[in-house]
Amino acid sequence: MEITIRQAQPADATQAAPLIIDAIGDIAKRMTGETEWVKVEKELCALFRREDNRHSHLHTYVAELDEKVAGLMVLYAGADATELDQNLSEWLAKKGAANSEVDAESLADELYIDTVCIDPAFRGKGIGTQLLQHAEVIAKQKNIAKLSLNVETQKEPAIRLYKRLGYEIVSPWTIIGEPFHHMVKIV
Repeated sequence: MEITIRQAQPADATQAAPLIIDAIGDIAKRMTGETEWVKVEKELCALFRREDNRHSHLHTYVAELDEKVAGLMVLYAGADATELDQNLSEWLAKKGAANSEVDAESLADELYIDTVCIDPAFRGKGIGTQLLQHAEVIAKQKNIAKLSLNVETQKEPAIRLYKRLGYEIVSPWTIIGEPFHHMVKIV
C-alpha cells in the first residue's frame, strides 16, 4: 500500500469537490453561494480549477492510493488568506450570493490547514496522518513555524487525532456562527 501525495491539478476537481463538501459541510454552501448540493459541487469544481481562492488546486494536495484520489488537504499561508478570501467574496458578490462575506479562519503567521478529508473507502489507512505530516514538510519549505487548523468542538475523534499529532487548542474560533477550536502545532 503506497500512498502518493502530490500537488492537485485542475483535472482533479470532480474527485476533490465531494471530499471538500464532506469535510466542510454547510460551509460549502456559504463558500459557493448555492443552496442545492448539486450546484454547490459544480461551483466548488469551478473554484477548484481557478487559481485565486482558498479552494484552488494550487492550495490542494491529493493523496493517491491504487491510482485513485483517496484523500486531500487544502492549505495556504495565513498571510495569503485575506487576498484569497477577498477574491472569493468578490466572486460571490458578482454572482449575487445572499451573503458574500468570508470568515477569517487563520492568523497571518500560520500555515493554515483548511480542509483534510479522506474518501470513506480509504479511511483507517493512515492517509489523514500522512497528509498532516506532509503539511509539516510544506511549512518548513515555506519557513512558516506554525501549522493551524480549526475543528468543530464536538468532533472528539478528530480533536484526539490532532492532539496525538502535536496540535494544541489555543483559542475558540467561530466560522459561520458555529464554534470551533483553533489548534496550532509548532514545526
